[in-house]
Amino acid sequence: MAPVWVSPLHLCVSFVLALVSAVEAWAGPTNVPAGPPESVVAVGDIHGDFDDFVAILRRTGLTDQQNHWTGGKTTFVQVGDMLDRGPKPRQVMDLMMALEKEAPQAGGRVVSLLGNHEVMNIMGDLRYVTPVNYASFADGNSEKRQKAAYDEYLKWRGSHAALLAELPQPMELTEAEWMARHPLGFIEQREAFGPKGQYGEWVRGHAAVAEIDGIIFLHGGIHPDLAKTKLDAMNNRIHDEIKEFDASKQYLQNEKLILPFFTLQEIYSVLRAEITVELKSRVPANNERQAKIQEFLKNQDWFSVRVDGPLWFRGYDQWSEEEGAPQASKILESYKATHVVVGHTVQKGGRIRPRFDNKVFLIDTGMLSSYYPGGRASALEICGDAKFIAVYLDQQVVLLDSTGSSAQEGGPGEHPLMGNGAKVSEKVAVLPAGGICSGTTAAPQ
Repeated sequence: MAPVWVSPLHLCVSFVLALVSAVEAWAGPTNVPAGPPESVVAVGDIHGDFDDFVAILRRTGLTDQQNHWTGGKTTFVQVGDMLDRGPKPRQVMDLMMALEKEAPQAGGRVVSLLGNHEVMNIMGDLRYVTPVNYASFADGNSEKRQKAAYDEYLKWRGSHAALLAELPQPMELTEAEWMARHPLGFIEQREAFGPKGQYGEWVRGHAAVAEIDGIIFLHGGIHPDLAKTKLDAMNNRIHDEIKEFDASKQYLQNEKLILPFFTLQEIYSVLRAEITVELKSRVPANNERQAKIQEFLKNQDWFSVRVDGPLWFRGYDQWSEEEGAPQASKILESYKATHVVVGHTVQKGGRIRPRFDNKVFLIDTGMLSSYYPGGRASALEICGDAKFIAVYLDQQVVLLDSTGSSAQEGGPGEHPLMGNGAKVSEKVAVLPAGGICSGTTAAPQ
């Protein structure tokens, strides 16, 4: 065969096109065939475990090795508690923010819901924020900000002697003590979760509960007594409470009663002490100020922080089958829904737990295994309203298959679940990894 002559110009053009293609593949999201629009993937509590979060996203085919969206038309739901406890909450939130922008370009969607830990950070309840978390917000100017905040604190102490005398427990007395409780990055973290902060503004835009194709997703659960409350009303109520908190805190700052970086616990202590000071004072009371203080102190009874509220409720885990089955049916009937998916309560054994005849799925499997022994990363993949699959890094388990089709490998078996002794039929299957509903055949990553 005669050799084929290729012009230098053609070679040059081909090389440039190949180079452009390589750069685009490296720099941007990978475009893959869109998944079925009825596919939903839900992930439970992450708690700053960025590495395992990334691993389960790749396992379900939602992202590629560069953490770009490859989920096509899939809807990805994260049911809250992205942060606290674990080492990389900022990376988790940054990735979620990026995927929220990328997914719609492929016809997909990312639904990020509020958990109790998001609201805790908004309000300054920092009991589960670690020194490593604060350090991730530090930069070259953090020492100056820390020193400036301490100086501001000293001035505040100097002008509130009467108030300080009424505190049941003294606030920090020495500079070393104050610095230990406000490490580098602390001030920046508080600013970042403020109403106009990088993460605060983003988190405040999230809903607490979402309904997708007849399935309700939220962090904690809906108490039966709330079953007459519309889902939109729940979201509006929580958003209104957060707005009220922000406005009240700003008012208290303007009144010089608190400083911007005070924790929620410090604010409570200061306000209770201030009430005592005003009662002892012979100066006529400022009625507006007293009303604002009293109203703020009532926020422990707010919908967003109550133990029976949608961000904190644990009944779905704690009920017996006999007690919970009629309750679950009542809740679903109220909303004309088929299932409820929640996180919040870690499931023993690190397994997604179906309950009450597969009406409720508990998907918090303790992803942060360094904190939750035996925990692991997981996702619940929902194919239409017919098949529910628990996806782990090493296997998939068919939890519910209304189509009647059998698993590709393995047979039905009774898997004893921890807690009340209830059992659920599971089909352990070797299913296609990455885009499980659509049946793609990409290998696990």
